Amino acid sequence: IYCGSVQIKLKKSSTTDQSSEQDAASTHIQTASIVIYCLIIIVGTLGNALVIYVTGFKMKKTVDSVWFLNLAIADFLFIAFLIFSIISLSQSHQWPFGQFMCKLNTFVSVVNMFASVFILTAMSLDRCLSIWVVVWAHNKRTVCKARLICVGIWVIAAVCSTPYATFRTVLERNGAHYCSYSHEQKWSLHIFRFLMGFVIPFLVIFVSYVAIGIRAMRMSRTRRRRSRRIIFSIIFAFFICWLPFHICNFIELKHMTNPKTLAIVRIMGPLTVSLAFLNSCLNPILYVFMCEEFIKKLRQSICFVLESALAEDHLSFMSTRSVSSTFSRISRKSDAAATLEKIDPAAFESCTESKVVITEETPDSNPE
Repeated sequence: IYCGSVQIKLKKSSTTDQSSEQDAASTHIQTASIVIYCLIIIVGTLGNALVIYVTGFKMKKTVDSVWFLNLAIADFLFIAFLIFSIISLSQSHQWPFGQFMCKLNTFVSVVNMFASVFILTAMSLDRCLSIWVVVWAHNKRTVCKARLICVGIWVIAAVCSTPYATFRTVLERNGAHYCSYSHEQKWSLHIFRFLMGFVIPFLVIFVSYVAIGIRAMRMSRTRRRRSRRIIFSIIFAFFICWLPFHICNFIELKHMTNPKTLAIVRIMGPLTVSLAFLNSCLNPILYVFMCEEFIKKLRQSICFVLESALAEDHLSFMSTRSVSSTFSRISRKSDAAATLEKIDPAAFESCTESKVVITEETPDSNPE
């Protein structure tokens, strides 16, 4: 799902030096992109896996936790298939995995891209309604409805992604194989993805958070300032991560016959893709780690793990004699308690001290 994969043949003329410089720049950009991809895989996998663990197993099931969980799953799957893009990019965009993996990688990547964007849009609308229509949101917002909406989002994302997997194929050029689309289908596919995956979601997110910002004017100055930073970060992250990616796609299609423009696209393409992939790492930070409940549950989970580990270490260093003596003391106390329960309460009150002395001295009376 990336641009800049077109192989360019420059004419051998006085521009040979310029061509070599472009090739060198393209090589450096590809190397930098591979490094960025690897960092995205590490950070995104850890961040989204942590979100899945906390929201799926530790947090109370709420509407927000359902959004966070599905968003993390989409980003996690999106990043999981990034390894194929790294291998392809390291081989100058060649595709060595065959026809089936070309379609599968495209479908999984695109469906999770659409799902991630749609979930962000649903979260924005949900937060806007929660602030502006408080009573209605309190009565109508339920976990069951949020789950149904997420199921609908995944179905819509799968339907939107089917054409991309259908028309994506392995093309052969000069003996090399590339996972790409034909030129006739690129325009319609890119326009559809631009509208459904960027324009409409961005407008909804922008309007929603502007409305939230207006409502936040009633908050205190400190909370209002923090709310503005969060809103600006969310809108800016979505805009800056996805807009260059779509612009690069359209430039590549419009200037297919212009070698200079295609050379620029070939150089800048991997960087725009890196920005788009980076959004999957930013989502856990912007949408989850700013949630106070999530941070609280995360701290509790970490403390529980540390306490369990320290408790196991403590028990492992205890000697067998100390453990057995501990259990024997517990059993003696339980036997004494059972014996005292059988005694008449009146008699127990009159001779409590003597019985306690007897029970304490009984072990010492036996020298064996």
